[in-house]
Amino acid sequence: MMKENKLTEQNSHDTFIRGSAWMTFGSITSRILGALYIIPWFIWMEPYGNIANALTARSYNIYSIFILISTAGIPGAVAKQVAKYNALNEYGVGRKLFRRGLALMVMLGIVSAAIMYLAAPFLASNGSRSDPRQVAVMRSLSYAILIIPVLSIMRGYFQGYADMMPSAMSQFVEQLARVIWMLLTAFIIMQVQHGSFVDAVVQSNLAAAIGAIFGIAILVWFLLSRRQKLNYLVENSANEIQVSTISLFGEIIEQAIPFIIIDAGIQLFYLVDQYTFHPIIASVMNANYNTIETWYALFALNANKLIMIIVSLASAMAVTAIPLLSAAHAKHNIHEISEQVSNTLDLFLFVMIPAAFGMAAIATPVYTIFYGFDQLGSNILYFSSFTSITLGLFTVLMAILQGLSENNLAIKYLILGIVIKLLIQYPMIYLFKVFGPLVATNVGMLAIIYLALKHLRVSYHFNLDRTSRRFIGITSFSLIMFALVLLLQKGLGNFLNPAKRWQALAIVFISVIAGGLVYGFAAIKSNLAQKILGDKIIPILRKLHLKA
Repeated sequence: MMKENKLTEQNSHDTFIRGSAWMTFGSITSRILGALYIIPWFIWMEPYGNIANALTARSYNIYSIFILISTAGIPGAVAKQVAKYNALNEYGVGRKLFRRGLALMVMLGIVSAAIMYLAAPFLASNGSRSDPRQVAVMRSLSYAILIIPVLSIMRGYFQGYADMMPSAMSQFVEQLARVIWMLLTAFIIMQVQHGSFVDAVVQSNLAAAIGAIFGIAILVWFLLSRRQKLNYLVENSANEIQVSTISLFGEIIEQAIPFIIIDAGIQLFYLVDQYTFHPIIASVMNANYNTIETWYALFALNANKLIMIIVSLASAMAVTAIPLLSAAHAKHNIHEISEQVSNTLDLFLFVMIPAAFGMAAIATPVYTIFYGFDQLGSNILYFSSFTSITLGLFTVLMAILQGLSENNLAIKYLILGIVIKLLIQYPMIYLFKVFGPLVATNVGMLAIIYLALKHLRVSYHFNLDRTSRRFIGITSFSLIMFALVLLLQKGLGNFLNPAKRWQALAIVFISVIAGGLVYGFAAIKSNLAQKILGDKIIPILRKLHLKA
């Protein structure tokens, strides 16, 4: 029995690592594509780049909330419930759940898209006034809401099988199609036709719908290619559980409502900024409308777009953790739950902390590459890089609580964090100006993180001591890497100018390689990498002559 438990634990760990690898690939490649397009796009949009980004940021905050409402948390709920029934060898129930959910998604998509389109004039405000340009941009995003619910539930179905490759590939294909449409239309409107930048922004946001269509197409292909295997599992199900359609919808709704609120967590923090930053900063500083909009763009989209590349690492791991934790929870296996929580947080810290420190170290040349040299923008990116750790840890912990059916507790923590954010928003903006919203977000989320970690330790005996030791090691190696990269940049600054795009690119390239080598070498030589990534990394290290 002990041997069987050990084997199950190892298989679960391997599944987690493999799933995380695929989801990380999908998230990172799509985020990188979503960031790289900014370079030519921002150049073509000049001199309206930051104003265009402010329009996009405000529209995407609202759009993200509507996406969560239109999907109603159902993809995550379906992934969780499919994993639960699969663990009980009831694959037929999981398929039935998917089909009923798919019909529901189509209806919710139509209703949500119509509401967003019609409500756009009321939503297009920055807290001071409504902007007609914002209305057009918001309405262009409403078309994607018709399609994305279907895309999301298809991803959830595959994730319920702990099969992360289809989701990862659909993310990549979706983003690739989206970026091609954005760049093509922006170039034609701004460079060929010399048209309106608002028209270019509208087309750039319509690209979300174009990408979703391609994302669905690749998932349909995966579904057809796996049809034989899935049919075999359904045909050989235990068939001991009979669940009615009403019961399935009841399960979906019960699981979905908390998913909406929890998954909207980061966006709710951003909405506080969207509707309070402009009026508050206008009351404490003497600046015109467009200047304030430019400041808003610096942290709400410019820096946020770049740090979300590394926050997506956390999201990838979070998506992988939910079905595995749900399966362990269904079997009431406290030991496996504790191990999964530890593995999830260890892997998160191992990747996220050096990524955040690295981004901070190269903030100035990175900002120059994407948006041109701007010292204030670079400083905001520097601070935002450390904020990404807080955002990522929040994402992972909320996913863990969801996987353990601790939805109500997660909602309570989230509400408390947002209340703290609202209470300190004005004093933080008064004290720290454009950095104020980021400070308020950090304080609110740190409160949530503290409460979630405390609960996991008390209720599930999560090994906080082990994770704390690894956190100290990871942070120490990251600080060494951070210091060496800063010294390297200072030396490179004698030959290269970080305020020039191509020279900044060279600085970033050299710094990333050097930083990665330093951190990787330290993690491998200390055996930290082997402990966190598992035994499967050892053959790779041997081939690279890094381990005897």
